[in-house]
Amino acid sequence: MRPTPKMEQSADLSAACPVDPSRDERKSARLAAQRVAFDPGARVITRFSFARELLRNVIAKQAGASPDRVDTGNPEHVPVFYLDGEAHRRKRSTIARLFTPTAVTTRYRAIMERVTEALLTRLKSAGEAQLDKLSLELAVTVAAEIVGLTDSDRTSMAARIGATLTFGHLSRWHRLARLLQPLIFRYHTLNFFYRDVRPAIESRRRTRREDLISQLLDEGYSNKAIMIECMTYAVAGMVTTREFIVMAAWHLLERDALRARFLAGDEADQLSILDEILRLEPVASALQRRAAEEMAIGSDSICAGTLLAIDIRSVNTDESLTGPCPHVLDPDRAKRMKAASGYLSFGYGSHRCPGSQVAMHETRVFLDRLLRVPGLRLEHAPQIGWSEMLMSYELRGAMIACDRG
Repeated sequence: MRPTPKMEQSADLSAACPVDPSRDERKSARLAAQRVAFDPGARVITRFSFARELLRNVIAKQAGASPDRVDTGNPEHVPVFYLDGEAHRRKRSTIARLFTPTAVTTRYRAIMERVTEALLTRLKSAGEAQLDKLSLELAVTVAAEIVGLTDSDRTSMAARIGATLTFGHLSRWHRLARLLQPLIFRYHTLNFFYRDVRPAIESRRRTRREDLISQLLDEGYSNKAIMIECMTYAVAGMVTTREFIVMAAWHLLERDALRARFLAGDEADQLSILDEILRLEPVASALQRRAAEEMAIGSDSICAGTLLAIDIRSVNTDESLTGPCPHVLDPDRAKRMKAASGYLSFGYGSHRCPGSQVAMHETRVFLDRLLRVPGLRLEHAPQIGWSEMLMSYELRGAMIACDRG
């Protein structure tokens, strides 16, 4: 039988793979395969091209994080995450200045560097530290500055934010917890509001600053609306960045050649390494959209009301995009394949994560300095857990050590 062009292309890809094509260097893949679950009846999307078109289709509306429970009657006071169309565009444009490349390099970079130096001074003094605690302190500080949550103790605030998310672990196993879940969530949410959000609001009513809360006050937001925005950005900026910092450090600390390349590279090369790690280990595993009316993507017709769930892990390893060895960490892949930075790990289209540059630069700044600490080594690899609420991995207990002094 004469080979078809498609067969020849497949053979070429296999031949081009420099390692075993079945090799898998992902650390979170096995747990994700066991725990990622999509809503019943959802159509699961695994092809990159389809997923990208879906995310930029205006008929496909946001369907993640229970948007049906959010009152969108007043778009001006609804978190940007839950909006679509013109209301979403206007809202994004008002917060865009907080996340520009200039803001990252001129305002947030200094915060990242200052906190990193303080954390590493403590590490060198003690000779060891728990990596996820270091990354959480960094992520909380940077996100708090952007949002404006700077009028309470940040360590305690991080614990309060975490408490609003971790009750989901209990609800899977305990019937009583399932019954009490709404009350537990309300208690932790109010605790976060009264101890962290309200003091920040009161401070900014007196004196505005360059942060999200000040901007929301200028736009006439209520305390409740500001609270919802703070929760949205706290989870995105603190919780998910924390996990990615640990994951990226884990890969770099276990691979001497990759670590050496990271330290020798310029900023662009370091970011390409982090992009590739994020492609393999996306913190969030799924995005959801619902067809507001009948729509088409290519030759595929989609009925109105259809729930579409994008499997980010499968999309990010689609060989039509990645080329051969999709599960191998290859920092030159995106450039070679002319693929978009980060693939779909930060989403795509109008709802792409606005803080993606902050997260990547924050991770780069911290790891660049951390990996230069004399004698740095990974004493204990992290344990991998799972957040049912965020559909993401959690990394805890990674112990790093270094030469003292």
